[in-house]
Amino acid sequence: MDSNPRHQILKRLQTGLARGAPFDLATLAEVGVSAPLASRYAESGWLVRLAQGVYAFPKDDFGVYGALRFLQRRVPGLHIGGKSALALQGVRHNLGAREPLVLWGDARFVLPDWFTSRFPARYVQARLFDWPDERSAAKTLVTPAGLPEGLRVSVSERAVLELLYDAGTRESLEEARNLFDGLRSPRKALLGQLLSSCTNVKTVRLFLTWARESGLLDVDDLRARYPLRTGSDKRWMSRMPDGTLLTLKPHG
Repeated sequence: MDSNPRHQILKRLQTGLARGAPFDLATLAEVGVSAPLASRYAESGWLVRLAQGVYAFPKDDFGVYGALRFLQRRVPGLHIGGKSALALQGVRHNLGAREPLVLWGDARFVLPDWFTSRFPARYVQARLFDWPDERSAAKTLVTPAGLPEGLRVSVSERAVLELLYDAGTRESLEEARNLFDGLRSPRKALLGQLLSSCTNVKTVRLFLTWARESGLLDVDDLRARYPLRTGSDKRWMSRMPDGTLLTLKPHG
């Protein structure tokens, strides 16, 4: 039996941590690796330092999902949302191979360089929903089939509202409309709950407008059943970055 403590710690490091994701100092401490020791291991090539307090194994070509699960432990409410969440659930239109991943979260956060250099992505932090309780938010995040357990992704009903929030700014109106038209059989009760919690007038009005135009659901019945925040009775007008003038009636 090897009685060398240093060798035992190194062995625990190599066998006790799974490949496929970064890890932080708290995780390293669980296998006996202190912050100074982690730094020495990085200098000697046993670890790779990605950022302050963030490490990975050398030649561990970890994937985006493992990296996201790591970030989810550090960023409140972090999840795949909007256009990216719709794509993972089969709603897509001309999705490019290097399409930036759309991430949403509840806190101000800048995606680290070690993440964006590997996985093109952008982060949105906006109070789009005024949740009645924490459970309501959690119920709109799922792990689609075939993805790692614990990975949080917006359900399609929430994702489409996140997409409409971005429409005309970070996403083109044309692309957003094409994706909207790809929705099939949304859950009306869930949409009603989400829309009644939505704090963004443009998002609510745009949904009602396109839902009425596409026949996605009965907009008047939806309005009768749920208190929707559509603002005043005046038209909502705004000039989009591409020069398009977006005009929305109060009730679609």
